[in-house]
Amino acid sequence: MGEFNEKKTTCGTVCLKYLLFTYNCCFWLAGLAVMAVGIWTLALKSDYISLLASGTYLATAYILVVAGTVVMVTGVLGCCATFKERRNLLRLYFILLLIIFLLEIIAGILAYAYYQQLNTELKENLKDTMTKRYHQPGHEAVTSAVDQLQQEFHCCGSNNSQDWQDSEWIRSQEAGGRVVPDSCCKTVVALCGQRDHASNIYKVEGGCITKLETFIQEHLRVIGAVGIGIACVQVFGMIFTCCLYRSLKLEHY
Repeated sequence: MGEFNEKKTTCGTVCLKYLLFTYNCCFWLAGLAVMAVGIWTLALKSDYISLLASGTYLATAYILVVAGTVVMVTGVLGCCATFKERRNLLRLYFILLLIIFLLEIIAGILAYAYYQQLNTELKENLKDTMTKRYHQPGHEAVTSAVDQLQQEFHCCGSNNSQDWQDSEWIRSQEAGGRVVPDSCCKTVVALCGQRDHASNIYKVEGGCITKLETFIQEHLRVIGAVGIGIACVQVFGMIFTCCLYRSLKLEHY
């Protein structure tokens, strides 16, 4: 009877080992995906960060990069701990899983919270940012972001093209007789902003605030979904780890 119990326990441990190994392979790939989303945000979607008053959007991206990196390292550690059957490594692996779980939950919560307050922030700050910092010394990033925003989303000004009449830029020599920046033009050529007819500029297409809000909200949904989704998957990893740890402990005794 004792021999039967020992074989049964050994069989269960082997099954858990292979289950946890398979999980870690998927977990490593998930870490790569999490890190890719964070890098994607920082490298390709960060052009408009200078237009945002809050640093929350940027913080969520950095959290995902850090979490993704740790996930990949943890996945390798998990494979080693599983096949070496080292309980101390399994303890470390579990702790790292818990840390990553918390990081991804935080990223998801930040993304959701910022999603809720984005409309208010843009209404309060975007017009001031565009009218007071565009083409002003030390605000080259804002200038570049505004020009790209207006061209990419086919818009002019925060609410409409009239916003530019209240800007610091239009009162400066930089304006050169323009009534809107050249980036408001449907076809950008030098000094095209001198003529603000609807056939020449994005006048009836609406302001940029709604289009920027939609763009950022869509990306925040991706960040939140990735963070919360991977965190939920990690719960299974923690359960498998506890089961294997307990099985090895029973075999040891």
